[in-house]
Amino acid sequence: MGWVRSSHLGWLAKLRTAGGAVGGVPPGAPGALALGCRSSPPQLPARPSSAERGKVMDRNPSPPPPGRDKEEEEVAGGDCIGSTVYSKHWLFGVLSGLIQIVSPENTKSSSDDEEQQMELDEEMENEICRVWDMSMDEDVALFLQEFNAPDIFMGVLAKSKCPRLREICVGILGNMACFQEICVSISSDKNLGQVLLHCLYDSDPPTLLETSRLLLTCLSQAEVASVWVERIREHPAIYDSICFIMSSSTNVDLLVKVGEVVDKLFDLDEKLMLEWVRNGATQPLDQPQEESEEQPVFRLVPCILEAAKQVRSENPEWLDVYMHVLQLLTTVDDGIQAIVHCPDTGKDIWNLLFDLVCHEFCQSDDPPIILQEQKTVLASAFSVLSAIYASQTEQEYLKIEKVDLPLIDSLIRVLQNMEQCQKKPENSTESNTEETKKTDLTQDDFHLKILKDILCEFLSNIFQALTKETVAQGVKEGQLSKQKCSSAFQNLLPFYSPVVEDFIKILHEVDKALADDLEKSFPSLKVQT
Repeated sequence: MGWVRSSHLGWLAKLRTAGGAVGGVPPGAPGALALGCRSSPPQLPARPSSAERGKVMDRNPSPPPPGRDKEEEEVAGGDCIGSTVYSKHWLFGVLSGLIQIVSPENTKSSSDDEEQQMELDEEMENEICRVWDMSMDEDVALFLQEFNAPDIFMGVLAKSKCPRLREICVGILGNMACFQEICVSISSDKNLGQVLLHCLYDSDPPTLLETSRLLLTCLSQAEVASVWVERIREHPAIYDSICFIMSSSTNVDLLVKVGEVVDKLFDLDEKLMLEWVRNGATQPLDQPQEESEEQPVFRLVPCILEAAKQVRSENPEWLDVYMHVLQLLTTVDDGIQAIVHCPDTGKDIWNLLFDLVCHEFCQSDDPPIILQEQKTVLASAFSVLSAIYASQTEQEYLKIEKVDLPLIDSLIRVLQNMEQCQKKPENSTESNTEETKKTDLTQDDFHLKILKDILCEFLSNIFQALTKETVAQGVKEGQLSKQKCSSAFQNLLPFYSPVVEDFIKILHEVDKALADDLEKSFPSLKVQT
């Protein structure tokens, strides 16, 4: 992992001060600011005891195997945790070792021992990693809860400076929170909640990743989601930390998970979304534009854009979450203004989404079924483009004549693929999976319907803005061929009849033969013209 660019060093120190120092990597120490850099500074050496630290899912050792000796098994029978083969005695030993690590006599040390505190003993790392794996089992998670393990982990997070140990402790809590009873218990502990939120100020990507995963798990539990939303609202520095991660990190796993947290927060609480949208503005949104020579500067939207660009560089299909965040912003007026009133950012967002829908997703050489994989990201992307197009047609980047025809071509192509996807298979013989298929089709139809509604509204808005010159160019270049116009009309009629009728009138002036052919295919139009 690279270093975060040096211009952010002072900012991160302020963030730690604002949020309260709860451990993590001290400024200037090896491994500090390892969020991943978007420039190209020197790379950090790997930690000897954590060579696999960069891997998230497959780096932990398997839990200890059961004893093979029959007599030992009989003796250990009462030592098992629930219905598992895991030993209570062994687990007690590991947790006791954790307590010793953060005991006062071990935490008081000279500066010479500071580097040693950053490392985790290999044997202890292996054992605590086994606990991490074991905590995915509900019996083990409940036993850890009964043994007050969350309090032990809280002590570690509050006192330990070892990034690997902090990551593992948050990871175990994240596994435990997957079970509702434990999630409620963890969420009701105010002190633990404070410590966990402070982990968002950490500079270690794996710790940030596990913290984000834990937060997302809790926010997904309806019973406790509001508790976490309020806590986050009470800590303004969390906004700064999340913006910093989105704008600076090159760790795509972290960016996606943080994006999911932001998406969930905005989906749960519109008020919080508005607060974050307004943060960083140089002037209030309700201040008349003529009273200020400069447009407001919004921090959130540029940070979202930076994160989206970084995610796209690795895999465009992971963009779904950031596209949905932008879509949520367009559901409120302040959100739309935050996008279109920031000239450079608005143009960059438009260009990014325009490139995605016109040159990346659902292309002419892709099989129509690809739409099933891309329907949600396309719905969000087209929705944001439509909102920008409808709200700020005076922007220079929307006045370019080349915008309308490529968008029309892309919109119609997606609609044509949708027609192919919605065709039901003939002579299905697998009756045993009939109910499952019906459920899948219902879900697919729901998402495809949402996409279709967005496409048709956007297409109608573009049709209304078409000039005679643009229609003539579209007919000549093929974007407005008879086949494509027919596909568009099939989806726009009857809800957008006035739009189609006005388009036909323009088409009569450009290509009367084509207009007459379309009127024959759609008789209801000839009566109106």
